[in-house]
Amino acid sequence: MNKQVPSRLVIPLERVDRAILLIRNQKVMLDTDLANLYGTTTKRLNEQVKRNRSRFPEDFMFKLTRAEKEQVVANCDHLSRLKFSPVLPHAFTEYGAVMLASVLNTSIAVHASIQVVRAFVRLRRLLSTNADLSRKLAELENKYDAQFKVVFDAIRKLMIPPEPKRQLIGFRKR
Repeated sequence: MNKQVPSRLVIPLERVDRAILLIRNQKVMLDTDLANLYGTTTKRLNEQVKRNRSRFPEDFMFKLTRAEKEQVVANCDHLSRLKFSPVLPHAFTEYGAVMLASVLNTSIAVHASIQVVRAFVRLRRLLSTNADLSRKLAELENKYDAQFKVVFDAIRKLMIPPEPKRQLIGFRKR
């Protein structure tokens, strides 16, 4: 049976994708983003984590350092509110994000965790596809001689994701 999900529980995938960050070579989501997605406050979410600490081993969750927090705040506009917070945020891996949904146990958390898992899986698929493409390109490069080197170099450049363009704010001096 396929039940219809109420529209208030549907979370746009772009919103989930935007919340996934790469910290310590791991794809994670911060407690503030997860609380927002799961329909609760960051304080309540962290209280539940404290009460259920045994459910969150190191590979499920870790606390950011001050330097990591500053870097995240500087690079992510939607996290600017963390700038003046004295508390260091928690970062949850895919497993930790799913565990949070079971700890919070609300209908919003359950539906949001489904979206979070889908976003992590989609990201993993995208990365593996890119790795496969790199491997196949290397095989072709070894197989054919230097006449195609320019083509292979151009393809490699296309595989690199573009740097996000930063919009300058302020006045220009004439």
